Amino acid sequence: MASDGSRVTFLRSRSGVDPVNVLWVLDLATGETRIVADPTGLLQAHADADADAVDGVEETAAERARRERARESAGGIVSYDVDAALTTATFVLNGRLFRIDIIAGTSIELPVGGAAFDPRLDPTRSRIAYVSGSALRVIDVAEHSARDRLVVGADDPLISWGSAEFVAAEEMHRSRGYWWAPDGAHLLVARVDVGPVSTWWISSPAEPWAEPQAVRYPKAGTDNAVVTLAIVGLDGSRVAVDWAKGEFEYLCDVLWGTRTRPSLVVQTRDQRVVAVLDVDPATGATSEIHRQHNADWVELVPGAPGWAGDRLVTVVDRDDTRRLCIDDRPITPVGVQVRRVIDIAADAVYVAATIEPTEVHIARCDYDGTFTWLTDEPGVHGATFGGGAGGTVGVFSSSTMEHFGARVRVRAATRADLHVESFADVPSVDPNVTFHTVGERGLRVALVLPHDVAPGAKLPVLLDPYGGPHALRVQRSRNAFATSQWFADQGYAVIVCDGRGTPARGPQWERSVRGDLATPVLDDQVAALQGIAATHLSLDLARVGIRGWSFGGYLAALAVLRRPDVFHAAVAGAPVTEWGLYDTHYTERYLGDPRVEPQNYERSDLIPLASALERPLLLVHGMADDNVVVAHTLRLSRALLEAGRDHRVVPLSGVTHMTPQENVAANLLALEVDFFRQALRR
Repeated sequence: MASDGSRVTFLRSRSGVDPVNVLWVLDLATGETRIVADPTGLLQAHADADADAVDGVEETAAERARRERARESAGGIVSYDVDAALTTATFVLNGRLFRIDIIAGTSIELPVGGAAFDPRLDPTRSRIAYVSGSALRVIDVAEHSARDRLVVGADDPLISWGSAEFVAAEEMHRSRGYWWAPDGAHLLVARVDVGPVSTWWISSPAEPWAEPQAVRYPKAGTDNAVVTLAIVGLDGSRVAVDWAKGEFEYLCDVLWGTRTRPSLVVQTRDQRVVAVLDVDPATGATSEIHRQHNADWVELVPGAPGWAGDRLVTVVDRDDTRRLCIDDRPITPVGVQVRRVIDIAADAVYVAATIEPTEVHIARCDYDGTFTWLTDEPGVHGATFGGGAGGTVGVFSSSTMEHFGARVRVRAATRADLHVESFADVPSVDPNVTFHTVGERGLRVALVLPHDVAPGAKLPVLLDPYGGPHALRVQRSRNAFATSQWFADQGYAVIVCDGRGTPARGPQWERSVRGDLATPVLDDQVAALQGIAATHLSLDLARVGIRGWSFGGYLAALAVLRRPDVFHAAVAGAPVTEWGLYDTHYTERYLGDPRVEPQNYERSDLIPLASALERPLLLVHGMADDNVVVAHTLRLSRALLEAGRDHRVVPLSGVTHMTPQENVAANLLALEVDFFRQALRR
């Protein structure tokens, strides 16, 4: 959204079967939508690209890693940077750097010193910084001089400048490693030393001639990358920033923007303290200006903290509510759980928030304490905002049970709403979903039934949860149930439940899994199943399966290992089986340091339960997964074999944690259905 509210840029492919994103602009004055950057055309026009490059297949390793961390499966332009006025954009295609004049619709490919990654415009629009390899570079584009230069780098292969380390990108919402100063002559740059981090190897057994890929993976209880900061001038100056202070381990965010002094959001290793530090850019000295503490952990909320002029905007846990505060004064009401700070404007703060956990709504929080909901249709809503002479302009993206896909509209006080058309394919079958509140804990549960059920038929049951922190599956959005409905139409009653540990129910609900990631989440799945079955007599509790991916895969395997009396078969995709093999920032938040609290890992791990398996279990894992590495599945399989327990393993060659390959995803679903048909037949 342009700062004056005049136009909006967005990414959209040309059709529902086209995976390549194109950059578009919507002119709010005319209502006209036009393409400003077509990746296929750009690559063909600016270079003799081969077919793979034109199709967006040949990405750099850095871009592939960024896409994996962000869970992006589209091609073409998947991220871009713009100036506040929305006149200029920059992005990378296959390591090549482009600058776009949004108004004129013209493009320039800039000559760069190596494959480019994560380009960012400086505030004056005369320079673009970008990462290349382990170095940060800047190219001057004023008057089309395109002078490229190294800003800071290192010869040591274990040290990089300007990139986010693994746990920052995967767990902390921080995907970047450098920030422009408002003068455009300095940058605050992160230096990452992965030397202390353990080296793991990811190989491709289907390609024995290929060299294994070395990754630095900080598993729980081991050393993280060492992150330091420096303010680097384009004149070659460098000022070290003293931020760790012997107390803080994690750099969570950097706030600079238009302020003359940057601020840092930092966190201790045990995640019980988050602080905001003020930085003196001349000396690099820091001083603490705000601190949050919690005996379990302090949750990192996207978009917060931030600055509204000289007022600090935070999200703080009070009255079992995640509340927006201005200088520690609560603005949002008790019971409204703030999920994200969207925009901090001159007159208000805009947030995504929840009262009912199956919905996400947008609200305006005025600095005088006035709180106003901007959406009311039951569903999941997102937004972005800009300003102008006519007042605030908002772009709202809304997913509901009334339609497939997100509907995007632009709202302004001075004009009728404008709608951005979606080109996505629409499924021909509407979901057959009902929502329920179950049991004494008020579990939010969705029941998905087949469209055609014979009267009096008893349906086998399939639980389809994620069930873990940071994610919700029971949402009033049609798209959330596309896969569940497909399984239902194979003849199953599908149950989806968000239990304890999931967001939007308040801090106590989320923190109820501290020290035990197994018992509360599994107990809630059992309670959901029994609660739904008590009122829907068509469910056959003698035939109950469970499936899931990632944490959901862990939960599925846990279910048949711990509760074979309830669950009769499971498909566990990319499951965590030993929490000591997962990363520091996520795992230690919930289970603590394994060197200090080993009992938490013992009660949450699957390996010790291997000898208890008596139900059919199918394990599926991508061999190229660098998030939940395939060792999780292989070590559980070994333990099961040593215990003499029958099971199946499907290795997915070349597949990462996302499984973006269409054929693999489709055929995997068919394989799961066949597995459940055999396992649950009577």
